[in-house]
Amino acid sequence: MKKVNLLKVSKVGRVAPTLTVLPPSSEELQQGKGTATLVCLADKGFPSDWSLAWKVDGSSSSWEESRSPGVLGGGALYSWSSTLRLPTDQWAKVGSVTCEATQGSQTALSETLRRDQCSQ
Repeated sequence: MKKVNLLKVSKVGRVAPTLTVLPPSSEELQQGKGTATLVCLADKGFPSDWSLAWKVDGSSSSWEESRSPGVLGGGALYSWSSTLRLPTDQWAKVGSVTCEATQGSQTALSETLRRDQCSQ
């Protein structure tokens, strides 16, 4: 069964992942450690060389970022995550954060989280 899925994906050549941006938890913000952690989940993409990048209020992020290696899941599709850590006082000033996924020269796909949509 997996061989059939592999053949389907290889014929398609490129499958855009589904992006989800998770805000910092209210517990983290209340702990007073001074950091707000956001996570971008990129799920079910192909091939494995998608890149994830963050933008804060429309500009490339200069804050601490880390990215997980691609994990091969069912159906021969990959999943990744990227973490953005902002100082809590900076998070309080942010209007939006965007996670962008790119692969090769293809147009980026993105998911934006507006801070005012998050429960504080």
